[in-house]
Amino acid sequence: MPHAAAGGIRTELGSVVADQGLLAHQRRALILEHVRTDGAVRVADLVEEFGVSDMTIRRDLDALARGGGLAKVHGGAVAVTGATADEPGFEAKSTRESAAKAALADAAAGLVKPGSVVALSAGTTSFAVASRLLTVANLTVVTNSLPVADLLRTAGRELGSAAPTLLLTGGSPTPSAALVGPLADQAISSLHTDLLILGTHGVSEQAGLTTPNLAEARTNRALVAGARRVAVVADHTKWGVVALSSFAALTEVDCFVTDDGLDDQAREVLADTVGELVIAPVTGD
Repeated sequence: MPHAAAGGIRTELGSVVADQGLLAHQRRALILEHVRTDGAVRVADLVEEFGVSDMTIRRDLDALARGGGLAKVHGGAVAVTGATADEPGFEAKSTRESAAKAALADAAAGLVKPGSVVALSAGTTSFAVASRLLTVANLTVVTNSLPVADLLRTAGRELGSAAPTLLLTGGSPTPSAALVGPLADQAISSLHTDLLILGTHGVSEQAGLTTPNLAEARTNRALVAGARRVAVVADHTKWGVVALSSFAALTEVDCFVTDDGLDDQAREVLADTVGELVIAPVTGD
């Protein structure tokens, strides 16, 4: 069955794509479309269709599986009902890409100036950033993350007035320990921050920043609207992952912090779209 793709490309399983200049995220979007339409794909068919190696297709399937778009099986992948709306919990995400998150946190912390008002979104990478900000002088932190709030409250007991001032938004908690909903949105809309450090479930050129939670998307939009500068922290595995709801375009990002595992094509897209691209080297686990 033929499928329409971005940029006017049409593909069909079992035939080689005429244009072999597809970026990784474009190829993955086509693979995901096949899975959603047909229910399953085979690695051998995708290799023939896209004219790439078996290893490349398996990396694509790994990335899509991490994003919840499909489930890998022997020789291919199958659709997962409601996968694009699946939201992993904070604990489940906290052990993923730990070395990359540490590198991103170190780089992002360098963007924070003493005496500023910083917003930290929910997410495990934002939490890693928060752990680097405990001794920044005269810092005020606005957050809708329960783990970040707990971290700063503990620091306040240990460091006293030297710890950052905490402003917690309120709202209803999600599985990823984010406070969202009308209460959170109303509180955030009344605030103005110097810098927002923003995590994301997925990133793509077309969809921008995405999350599987509709309420969290609205709250993230409020955080973006109130920030003078927006810095995104997202490791390389987030690239090409598209979740249920978009909350910001790449053109709204002033600084994008990622790790050196990001492929060259994705780096080129980001460098041409965001205000500044920061590549943090990962030294080990």
